[in-house]
Amino acid sequence: MRALLQRVSKASVTVEDKVISQIGKGLVVLLGIGPNDGEEQATFLAEKIANLRIFEDEQGKTNLSVLDVKGEVIIVSQFTLYADTRKGRRPSFIDAALPNIAEPLVNRFIELLRAYGVPTQMGQFGAHMLVEIHNDGPVTIWLEK
Repeated sequence: MRALLQRVSKASVTVEDKVISQIGKGLVVLLGIGPNDGEEQATFLAEKIANLRIFEDEQGKTNLSVLDVKGEVIIVSQFTLYADTRKGRRPSFIDAALPNIAEPLVNRFIELLRAYGVPTQMGQFGAHMLVEIHNDGPVTIWLEK
């Protein structure tokens, strides 16, 4: 499981000209699922993301988590995080989980993050999405389990 976190001042997801998710301060998490991922990976990353100290305190130090700042999260499923570009000019996505495996695990990941008390919204699995990200910092963190 791979997660690309972006600390944002605001973000939204639009599908077919309709805003389906919108947050202020928080995180956008682009989430990729591999074929061997399961509960262990989802649990690890949910706990890590809920408690990762990447927000600034009063002294400008990154000492606060999304929970501490009462931030929100948008999860966007993104199989392209498993792109293999070693050969040729077109990425291969054979290392990404198939939708019947990935979608339930994305939903489980969202449940786990919410269980930590993080207000969490989501994109639309399998849809063409316009993701508007106002990266704050910029701060972008790669996590993998």
